Amino acid sequence: MGTLALRADERVAGVEITDDTLTVALRDGRSISVPLVWYPRLANATVSQRNNWQLAGGGYGLHWPDIDEDLSTEGILRGAPAPLASRKSANSN
Repeated sequence: MGTLALRADERVAGVEITDDTLTVALRDGRSISVPLVWYPRLANATVSQRNNWQLAGGGYGLHWPDIDEDLSTEGILRGAPAPLASRKSANSN
């Protein structure tokens, strides 16, 4: 007997950023939403800077060149906020 095995595909399909939330759509149909305050560089960026993102790491990551921010889908799925050092440097800018 065969079974249908769904395969997770954690590569980025799209990104939406509001004033409060970062939402990443994955190729397998899932969406991850996290508080924008977890990523101070994004929270403090302009709308234009937030919207200027690029795929990185073979589609498993995101890069914002204007603010030098990098996130991975793995980290977002784990619920990992930006490291404290990154938060401190972002708050001192």
